[in-house]
Amino acid sequence: MSKTLSRLVFVVMAAFFGCFFLYPIWATIQTALYSADHKFTLDFVFEVFSNAVYRAGLGNSFLIAVWTTLGCLIVSLPLAVFNVRYEFPGKALLNSLILLPMVLPPFVGAIGIKAMLGQAGAINSFLIALGLMDPLRPADWLGQGQMLGVVLMEILHLYPIIYLNSVAALANLDPALEEAAANVGCPPARRFWRITLPLIMPGVFAGGTIVFIWAFTELGVPLVFDYDRVTSVQVFRSINDLSNNPLPYALVLVMLVFSTLLYSISKVLFGKSSSGGGGRATTARETIFPPAWQGWGITALFVGVTFLAVLPHLGVMFLSVSNDWYGTILPHELTLSHYRAALGHELTLNAISNSLKYSVLAMIVDVVLGVLVAYVVVRTKIAGRQILDAMAMLPLAVPGLVMAFGYLAMSREGQPFDWLMLGENPLLLLVIAYSVRRLPYVVRSASAGFQQVSPTLEEAAQNLGATPERALWRITLPLVMPNLVAGGLLAFSFAMLEVSDSMVLAQQTAHFPITKAIYSLVGALGNGPSLAAALGVWAMIFLGTTILLAGLLLGRKLGALFK
Repeated sequence: MSKTLSRLVFVVMAAFFGCFFLYPIWATIQTALYSADHKFTLDFVFEVFSNAVYRAGLGNSFLIAVWTTLGCLIVSLPLAVFNVRYEFPGKALLNSLILLPMVLPPFVGAIGIKAMLGQAGAINSFLIALGLMDPLRPADWLGQGQMLGVVLMEILHLYPIIYLNSVAALANLDPALEEAAANVGCPPARRFWRITLPLIMPGVFAGGTIVFIWAFTELGVPLVFDYDRVTSVQVFRSINDLSNNPLPYALVLVMLVFSTLLYSISKVLFGKSSSGGGGRATTARETIFPPAWQGWGITALFVGVTFLAVLPHLGVMFLSVSNDWYGTILPHELTLSHYRAALGHELTLNAISNSLKYSVLAMIVDVVLGVLVAYVVVRTKIAGRQILDAMAMLPLAVPGLVMAFGYLAMSREGQPFDWLMLGENPLLLLVIAYSVRRLPYVVRSASAGFQQVSPTLEEAAQNLGATPERALWRITLPLVMPNLVAGGLLAFSFAMLEVSDSMVLAQQTAHFPITKAIYSLVGALGNGPSLAAALGVWAMIFLGTTILLAGLLLGRKLGALFK
């Protein structure tokens, strides 16, 4: 690619991110900080903190994020240590299965947990059968313990993020440092707290930051649990009152500032540290072969955590095939009629069609932009290419709910981008929103492909008279095609099950994507929850198949896309 074309790519990408990443955020800030007569004011932000309901929502969101992060740390760190240091039965398979929760959308799993934790649900029925609960006074897990349900669901979904970062940090840790401590008599437990943990803290903190921000801004799970006393749901409930009400945008601004501060602190504290702390290993780590009973104990721990993580989705499967699941541990009658009904229902058929349309268009945008960005970053030496790479990665750090409200703000009547709202059709908004949010997956995948292909192949083609563009098209792209297909599959599948943008931007039934249709069915009377569960199972099968295909194409590098 010529320098002129590379600079053109830089300018186009800068314009794209300026219009569809920075401007939506600015539109939200402007709405929150400027009065109707266009004067700067902090009154709306102060009102957020003076309103008892909003304060309670922020406090609950903070608590959910704190407990989720602590729970993920407690689950992930022991698993990461066992995986790196010990050999145990089924290690390779269990290490792959531990990532399964990242494949299964928590929005769908929450439906299963809700069915199992109801007063006449499977958990209470099991406790009653054991004689541990009074059948006349069943526990109301979702009444008084909604926050607990949300936290548990978030932990079971997000712990792989800290696990991946911790495994990478431990793998890079020089074992000579721990051996030196052992040689002076430091016991294993003290060695971990005083030597190992401080050195791997950059990786742990990086994963913890992502988990905290994710849990703090999560929308789908609290919605399914009918837990309104969190900021994300309060923002969502205010969509119908956006015309003259700046308070929802002020709430979104508070979320944005909090998330940005936390992300910035993590970069300041650990941004320049190596992911493993202490640098690369100078000697190979010796794998420990524990006694058989200890090895099987580690295997049981991995199996138990994985089982708990998929338990909500097993609940979804049971609900999707049940004719009657009330007051029993397992459904009374099984049926496949809900699957046929889910694919034949007017709402779901239209939603599937909409999601396919939105996601395919977003994937095309991501693949084109991702290839251009990755090529310029990896293959060229133009000034500012690292800025281009940073721009492509920024959407990972900004909550989806913030971006969704930014798109609402920038497309209101009288705004420069009001033409994006095609009447009441959010097609362009959703395609742009999906593509911006999922572009990092394609850029990372394409960059890995370009790094693997030697530039001498392109140089040889150019020496034979091919232009840089023709060499890229005929030589390099075919060689990195598996990476592009994998990145495109990930962008497509995660766009199909996007929650925040879908819930906020699609307001009319005719334009609902799959996730909005599932949410509508959960609250419907009759067999609505069963239809939602059946549609959720279809979504899980679809996403699981997509991740499997991407994993076959990318191999071990798949985990890097989730860090």
